[in-house]
Amino acid sequence: MKYSSTRGQVRDLGFVDAVLSGLADDGGLFVPDSVPQITPDEYRSWQTLPFPKLAFQIMRKYIDPAEVPDEDLHALVDKSYAPHLWGGPDCTPVKKSGRVHILELWHGPTLAFKDVALQFLGNLFDYVLEKRDRRMVIIGATSGDTGGAAIYGVRGKERVDCVILYPEGKTSKIQELQMATVEDANIQCIAVEGNFDDCQNIVKSCFNDANLKKNLGLGAVNSINWARILAQIVYYIDACYKVGATKEKPAVFSVPTGNFGDILAGYYAKAMGAPIGQLIIGSNSNDILPRFFNTGAYKCTSVASTMSPSMDIQISSNFERFLHDVFDRDAGVTKRKMQDLKQFGVFEVTQGQLQACRKHFSAYGVDEEQTQQTIAQVWRETNELLCPHTAVGYNAAQQYLKTNQPSGPVVVLATAHFGKFVELMEPAFKASIEKDPSLAPILQAMEDEMPQVLKNLRNKQLRKEIMPASDDQIKRYLKRRFGRFSVKEAAPYAVAIAAVAAGAFLLWKRNASKSG
Repeated sequence: MKYSSTRGQVRDLGFVDAVLSGLADDGGLFVPDSVPQITPDEYRSWQTLPFPKLAFQIMRKYIDPAEVPDEDLHALVDKSYAPHLWGGPDCTPVKKSGRVHILELWHGPTLAFKDVALQFLGNLFDYVLEKRDRRMVIIGATSGDTGGAAIYGVRGKERVDCVILYPEGKTSKIQELQMATVEDANIQCIAVEGNFDDCQNIVKSCFNDANLKKNLGLGAVNSINWARILAQIVYYIDACYKVGATKEKPAVFSVPTGNFGDILAGYYAKAMGAPIGQLIIGSNSNDILPRFFNTGAYKCTSVASTMSPSMDIQISSNFERFLHDVFDRDAGVTKRKMQDLKQFGVFEVTQGQLQACRKHFSAYGVDEEQTQQTIAQVWRETNELLCPHTAVGYNAAQQYLKTNQPSGPVVVLATAHFGKFVELMEPAFKASIEKDPSLAPILQAMEDEMPQVLKNLRNKQLRKEIMPASDDQIKRYLKRRFGRFSVKEAAPYAVAIAAVAAGAFLLWKRNASKSG
């Protein structure tokens, strides 16, 4: 299996090199040159496999054994999905909730779906860097959950330094505490005075700086890294087994969607042959994707702050991977559309291309009031509290079911534990209690059911740098802290050192002659 950039200038990389590169040197994202298929016999034989064994079978199709032999890949998945990390052997359980199923992806170390991919990616980095005797500086942008999951995936690892950028004041407090209280020496958090898109653009700028990328040995933990998508394919196929999906009755998945990485994994699972039907995009008030699927124009607007901050973005980076398929893998077209987005803040597709998008995806916007109403509704019906992001996905599924009658089960991805967002949920519910006193028990449940591991974070001290949303300033910081200067870059420093040394020698000689 080989990987190439969506923008056409980087081709035929192996899996390991694509993972280590993160973002391609031409600014594109790596995609497999073809999508491997799951045969009917394989699909039947995998049905009873535990999660790590299923992960091995799926990942094996994308990773050449010459790069990661069977024994090593088994060890990586077993370590990443060990029961003690996930509260038991079932890493991603499914529960029934009314007309839908809930796929709980928050049982990992940081209580968010990104643990599924980042536990694997952290161990993969460790494995590859040891084999190649290398060090790496991992840099990532986060709207909240990626940062914590990445940090917990690589903390304490000897060959990795990890730098996480997040928007100052625009994550939940718990999300920030999960990131910026980790004391391991290889972890550094930078709070950027801007929004998530600013953080993501800075990360991309760092990867597009060839000298910086080479000198620091930059690696990526965002879902621009193909390994993130690969690991997430596994829980879609695992969920298909759990809900009894078949070719005749395919599963419909509803996914709270920001950067498009999570739902893209579902697209690849479907392309491999898993019994998956429509994929439902749930967006919060930052509804750029629903607007695109309605009009065919992907147009950036300002970012609104919501109680689901991990989706408070406008540029869904992984959408490029899907569009590359829509454009018949024409790298030139993909590159022009992304250039239009960067230069003008908008690109458009043809009606034929829009219909190709709608073949796989439906998209719905969910505002703050609808999000709160959905949290209350599900709590009253099931006594379960949804996180705001999951509520967006749940509401999107409800909207879909009003006008569609799928033959198979509907699965909502529960992307995080509600406890990570309590301080964002509480104000909305407190403001509504006067009109609806029945909401009071929900507020109490938020405190009573908060996991102790999150409560323990509240009194910890933050360790972070606050910096402006400036590519240049953050690059200088990275060079200063981690850089290995090239001859050209080091020249001014060498001149200064030589001048100091020469001055010291002349002073010594003068003093020596006086004493003689």
